[in-house]
Amino acid sequence: MENIDIGKKVEKFRKAKGLSSRELAKIAEITPSMLSQIERGLANPSIQTLKVLAKALDVPTFSFLLEETNTKDLVVRSNERKKMVVDNLSYELLSPDFTGTISTAIMNVPPNTYSSESLLEHKGEEVAFVLEGKIKVFLNEEEYILDTGDSVKIPAHMKHKWENNFSTKATILFSVTPSAF
Repeated sequence: MENIDIGKKVEKFRKAKGLSSRELAKIAEITPSMLSQIERGLANPSIQTLKVLAKALDVPTFSFLLEETNTKDLVVRSNERKKMVVDNLSYELLSPDFTGTISTAIMNVPPNTYSSESLLEHKGEEVAFVLEGKIKVFLNEEEYILDTGDSVKIPAHMKHKWENNFSTKATILFSVTPSAF
């Protein structure tokens, strides 16, 4: 929570509403000097003061407590992807990391390999899209062959596995929510 500057957020919401410091202080029933100190980071508002300011600015109280996101950290360059190899499968993480509620990755499955010997399940819901090649996907007791351009949704806790018993590499784009790997 070190990236949180409550005062800057109060100021940002105030300016977005087109209010002067004096106008907001009057609406929130706090002194203009207190509001000035809060906005400049010289005073920490009580929870009650945050509630009053939130009501006056018509924003949820928690919006003052959200960490700022550095947009630079949201971009993943193709040559900077996090990569992982498990057995013969390689994964490239397209999401910056595993924080948040969704992760997206590319799975490369060489010919004559599989994701696991047995069907596995996980708590995350998954959607997969075949970018290149073809792949066999097992969903519970059923099996399906997916060609380039095909996709599949795998509900949470559904037993599944991937198998490439074809002569070319398969490349699968998939997203999992909640974020898990």
